[in-house]
Amino acid sequence: QVQLVESGGGLVQAGGSLRLSCASSGGTFSNYRMSWFRQAPGKEREFVATINRSGAGTYYTDSVKGRFTISRDSAKNTVYLQMTSLKPEDTAVYYCAADATVQAIPLLRIMMSGEYDYWGQGTQVTVSS
Repeated sequence: QVQLVESGGGLVQAGGSLRLSCASSGGTFSNYRMSWFRQAPGKEREFVATINRSGAGTYYTDSVKGRFTISRDSAKNTVYLQMTSLKPEDTAVYYCAADATVQAIPLLRIMMSGEYDYWGQGTQVTVSS
């Protein structure tokens, strides 16, 4: 059973930066596509970024392109989300998720929360104006 634990959230002023971490245990980290989602109060959970199993392929939702960077460290079984130029609208609980699907899947499926097999408990990010 894979366990995911996020950390690194907090309160930051607009324009600031944070780096989120998601540590994985209980499985073979390199077998999973890893993604970040977020959920703001009163809104549905939304896709933020994804990185494939090798780490060579990434994709971001439009609202964070150029500001957020997803990466993974197989030696540490950890995926990161470096967030810069933060905006108040980035305020949300951020979740990491692992997808065990082996075959290539369409991007639309990658962006769907239902595709993922394991989830962390979330970490709060609050950006003040």
